[in-house]
Amino acid sequence: MADKISYIARKFIEEDVPFVIAKVIATKGSTPRKRDAVLLMNFEGKTWGTVGGGLLEAETEKHCREQLVTKEKIKNYEFILDEKQSAENALEMGCGGDATIQIQYVDPQNPGSFVEDFKGSSQAFLFGGGHVALALDPILRHVDFETTIIDDREEYANAERFPDAKATIVCTDFDHCFDEIETDEDSFIIIITRGHKGDLQVLRQALRKPHAYLGMIGSRRKNALLFEQLLEEGFTQEELDAVYAPIGLDIKSETPEEIGVSIVAEIIKVRAEHNEGVAAVKHADSLSKLHE
Repeated sequence: MADKISYIARKFIEEDVPFVIAKVIATKGSTPRKRDAVLLMNFEGKTWGTVGGGLLEAETEKHCREQLVTKEKIKNYEFILDEKQSAENALEMGCGGDATIQIQYVDPQNPGSFVEDFKGSSQAFLFGGGHVALALDPILRHVDFETTIIDDREEYANAERFPDAKATIVCTDFDHCFDEIETDEDSFIIIITRGHKGDLQVLRQALRKPHAYLGMIGSRRKNALLFEQLLEEGFTQEELDAVYAPIGLDIKSETPEEIGVSIVAEIIKVRAEHNEGVAAVKHADSLSKLHE
């Protein structure tokens, strides 16, 4: 979603349309959306994206409308998402956690550093922190991806091993590898665990998650066996055909570094096609409004 909202924000600046961006900047405990979830509202009150829905969304939208009038540059709002609390900023929600929302008013004639700060880097989730992930992580960041590394071994998912990753997460096992992350239709999911079992566990969940790209390492024979099992579990052939497996472009790669290059080359192609599709939809919407 960040890529789409970034595109819309840039268009508004080009067209001299003021707007506000609401962003989840911190969470504690259970919340409907995690950090970096965003919502954009234009002067007519139309919104794109979400910070979580329900009362949290309603309160955020109310403050967005206020800030569009006051034109206050940046303001933070803290919410307690617990119906049992009596604090003024408590909302009648059953989540039980806390969320901090930052709302920024953007003047299209003086956006400041907004365009640079909100460039909407693509999100890449690497499931497996082994040799391929170690080679792949810096290449992804060179082409404007933020990376999150997930592994069930602490020695393979830590800030010392991946110092420039956005996050490193140690899951109890790969059956729970999505517990601490949230993907959307702009997310890139890369499955490179240490074995068939881990790949299957991640893929089974990833197929039910929103994404722009889903790729899995492994030979055609191994992948065919996993796909056969997933078909028996009720997944469709169409869903499995959309998985990039074996992952990466065929450049006869052998080393982790070469495999990393092949994966990123494939991902760059998919991202470009994905963003072209978003732009085409927005352009079509604009044309239709001109003829209304």
